[in-house]
Amino acid sequence: MSYITKLQREFQTMKAHTASLINAIVLLATSAWAYFASTAPSFTALIPAVFALLLIACYSGVKKENKIIAHIAAVLTLVIVLALITPLRGAIGREDPMAIMRVGLMMASSVVAMVFFVKSFVDARRRRQSAG
Repeated sequence: MSYITKLQREFQTMKAHTASLINAIVLLATSAWAYFASTAPSFTALIPAVFALLLIACYSGVKKENKIIAHIAAVLTLVIVLALITPLRGAIGREDPMAIMRVGLMMASSVVAMVFFVKSFVDARRRRQSAG
């Protein structure tokens, strides 16, 4: 089995809680990187880190498939995707490739996590409908 096939299989079986945790780690690391790499650090660079900590706080609830906590985590993820649009536009306007990469990475991981949240919500609804 090729490496690509293994990766595809892992991606298909990943759960929302795992995708959310990976997203939180990416947000935390990338936010810290942006803050400490800056010549004039601003606390706004740490906003994604705050969201990351909130997502980590939601982790066990999402893993236990707590509907309310999973929806809170999904909303936090959606908010961070939307909130990162402005920094991405700013980085593009400044023609700063490292900032574009950092913000793009955070957005990409958040969008992937959103896909897994939506998939988990759809799967949960299907399970309820087939059981009932």
